[in-house]
Amino acid sequence: LEQRDFPVEKLVLLASSRSAGTTIFFKGESIPIEELKETSFKGVDIALFSAGGSISKQYAPHAVDAGAVVIDNTSHFRLDEGVPLVVPEVNAHAITRHQGIIANPNCSTAQLVVPLKPLHDKGKLKRLVISTYQSVSGAGKEAVEALEQQSRLNLSGGVTTDSNFNIAFNCIPQIDVFTDNGYTKEEMKMINETRKILGDDSVQVCPTTVRVPVFYSHSEALNIETEGPITGSAVKELLKTQSGISVVDDPLNNEYPLAIEGEDKNEVFVGRIRDDISCERAVNLWVVSDNLRKGAALNAVQIAELLISRR
Repeated sequence: LEQRDFPVEKLVLLASSRSAGTTIFFKGESIPIEELKETSFKGVDIALFSAGGSISKQYAPHAVDAGAVVIDNTSHFRLDEGVPLVVPEVNAHAITRHQGIIANPNCSTAQLVVPLKPLHDKGKLKRLVISTYQSVSGAGKEAVEALEQQSRLNLSGGVTTDSNFNIAFNCIPQIDVFTDNGYTKEEMKMINETRKILGDDSVQVCPTTVRVPVFYSHSEALNIETEGPITGSAVKELLKTQSGISVVDDPLNNEYPLAIEGEDKNEVFVGRIRDDISCERAVNLWVVSDNLRKGAALNAVQIAELLISRR
């Protein structure tokens, strides 16, 4: 909010009783955190929720009743019929259908759909095969600390004892719990959210989500098959013209998006753009983005900016 100079007359910070009384600096002002209550939203225009699905379920309706528009960063409302799921570069028009709540997509979905939308408009997406390489920050502060501690331990000759999250020098092909069909909840989010944001349930999506020992930024390998003609060179030129995308694609000079270079940046970086030599009308992309920015906070603030611009 501060970096984008978001117009705020009054910032209200709400959290659990454990955090109440502590302060956060915003534009040079020290603002105390208040305990979240059902009556906390009087006079609030926009309420940004990011405290877990159960909190959103309980308190978002109270915010709406008080006259606020809720932008929710949890998964609780994303697939609800009357709740727009919005990535501003992709489906900004959807916010006009909100009934008080607008959902922010899953981090891996948010960066995915930014390059997909112009390709869908150009040649209609038929099938997506996605492999993600997701950073530990997507699993929270404790996961970031675990990667650091386990790495130090392993490099000093120790052995990691956390069998549930053995992430140092390792890849874990499971994010969230498994569902009955053998896919994880994270993978099912990517399927269902991608279709909702693109407004097309006919698009076939096959994801595999993997947690990797990287602190920040998610990477994704995409294989995209379209119904219309498509070439890697045409995709590269098309994506260069799109808002929110930075094309980094010079393989002869070993230039392509890296997670470490995407950290703390707002863009979605795309590279390794090439024809699929095994399938006609298909291309491959490598996509990198900071999961805490475009995958969460930035996208939420962009939605809020859209709301203000349309008032």
